[in-house]
Amino acid sequence: MAEKILVVVTTADKITDEYKTGLWLSEFAEPYAEFTANGYEVTVASPKGGDVPLDPNSLEGGEQDKWPEAISRLKDTQVLGDIQGDEYAGIFLPGGHGTMFDFPSNKKLQELLVHFAEADKGIGAVCHGPAGFVGPVLSNGKPLVEGRRLTGFTNEEEVDTKLAQYMPFLLETELTELGAEFVTAPKFTEHVEVDGKLVTGQNPQSSENAAKEFVKVLSK
Repeated sequence: MAEKILVVVTTADKITDEYKTGLWLSEFAEPYAEFTANGYEVTVASPKGGDVPLDPNSLEGGEQDKWPEAISRLKDTQVLGDIQGDEYAGIFLPGGHGTMFDFPSNKKLQELLVHFAEADKGIGAVCHGPAGFVGPVLSNGKPLVEGRRLTGFTNEEEVDTKLAQYMPFLLETELTELGAEFVTAPKFTEHVEVDGKLVTGQNPQSSENAAKEFVKVLSK
């Protein structure tokens, strides 16, 4: 039987009434393609389950036409609360600004991330996906990210989007305050960090390589 990867995506669909958000398509589609190409069975789950909102900006340039299979998997996602972590070799969190609103306080996601960390299984995230790392606390009382080297959407990148003022927090600042070593590269350039079995990508440009590194980690 093929090993399984759990991919958790956002179901938050707006930043304000003016600004719509959701999942950034390529941050799911590129890893999904990489995982399935390497023989993994992928389960897609979300806080609410069902259809996943896509950030309209991630569909520019005909992006949705490139990924029909991946998009089909976003139409009926499993409810995150029904997921059992024991079944999976790794967990991967794509981004999109929606994650900033429904990942940090999600108790089931926190529980799963602690399970994967303490079982020494793969944990991956890209762009705003590491928003899921804000809440989890390990059984020793330490934040999930304390002392870990990682990356994610930087403060510079957030300011560049002109959406920083609408965010509940800045990812780089929050994870640094939790004790992470947050490594940055020039804005919107490909950048992946691997720390043990923790794999993170800085931005949408890093999605494919983050997925490739995640597959390597799972094969060890």
